[in-house]
Amino acid sequence: MSDAAARRLMKELNQLKTENPAGLLIDNTITSHDLKQWKIGVVGAEGTLYAGEVFTLQFTFGPQYPFNSPEVMFVGDTIPAHPHIYSNGHICLSILSDDWTPALSVQSVCLSILSMLSSSKEKKHPIDDAIYVRTCNKNPSKTRWWFH
Repeated sequence: MSDAAARRLMKELNQLKTENPAGLLIDNTITSHDLKQWKIGVVGAEGTLYAGEVFTLQFTFGPQYPFNSPEVMFVGDTIPAHPHIYSNGHICLSILSDDWTPALSVQSVCLSILSMLSSSKEKKHPIDDAIYVRTCNKNPSKTRWWFH
């Protein structure tokens, strides 16, 4: 990881720990020792289908961060059933691929995912979940998404 990427990630980590937006669970163990991988808890907002449910997002940062998007996916025993989240944890969200810009941050990605969960009208995985999970690359960043 470059020095610039490490400095940027340290700045973002400090911001997350000091501001700690509602719906995010941040603790001192969210990062691997080398900053390349973070785990952040997200809590479904009150009044939504996911109210009080806790999920874990895993961020993996490549050497070109923030010029390239991080790999972001849900991990653990509980993956939310959502029309844009596959059962393997991959997330179909434009800012994680085509619409990524270095102006985005871990915090803005988390808040976008929380907003996506909050606006859901039903708890179900995408209609092509079984085929996608069986045939996809392990790295969701390598998926060529078709956004509707």
